[in-house]
Amino acid sequence: MRAIVLLCLLEAAFVRATEYSWKTSGTNTDSASVDPNADNACVTDQASCGCCLMQQQVHRMKTFFNMSLTELEKELMKTKSILNNVRASRSAFSVSLTNEDKLNCFGPFRDDTLITYKHIFINLGDGYSPDTGIFTVPRSGVYSLALTIYSDAGSPGNTLAACAGLLVNGQVVAGPREKNMQDQEDSATVVVALHLTAGDQVAVNLPIGCFLCDDSSHYNTFTGFLLYATD
Repeated sequence: MRAIVLLCLLEAAFVRATEYSWKTSGTNTDSASVDPNADNACVTDQASCGCCLMQQQVHRMKTFFNMSLTELEKELMKTKSILNNVRASRSAFSVSLTNEDKLNCFGPFRDDTLITYKHIFINLGDGYSPDTGIFTVPRSGVYSLALTIYSDAGSPGNTLAACAGLLVNGQVVAGPREKNMQDQEDSATVVVALHLTAGDQVAVNLPIGCFLCDDSSHYNTFTGFLLYATD
């Protein structure tokens, strides 16, 4: 801002100086004596050439500042584009099996079954579907995925079968499992970082004979978020 104000003052001073030199240089000020094709005073008045040189310097400075401003505007637009791209790629979800007051169990089933986590803590980017239990990767990158399971056999001596499989495109990448008759209840957690491609599907599978129990305490959770994009 100071540079622009200085330029304006210099230019005004130079214009006044030029006008003064035209009128006081001792030459004929009659319009008929001035070359109508002259672009500036330097052509007809040698005394004003110093002023012309200063005006040229001012012009160069103005050109420099205009170019600098243009470059700054380009950088600003580039930064805005990157920021908008980052905002558009934000992806995070965290869900739990249920939010009911009473403890209820999911399973066991005769076939492997995808778990549909119904309670949503956050679903930034809407990549997770509570209808299918599937998280569809919106953008290629490195993702952090976490799965916590919990089950309650109901009473001592009953078979505890707390198990699940973290799936990527139908393939198990991690599978916490706890089957025994000694524990009435148990839990397990697995956390992985995976490079995923846009369109990949991530879900949690409940194997045959396993069951998970949950209530509003949210013992069973499924969480994922984008660490950084790679495309």
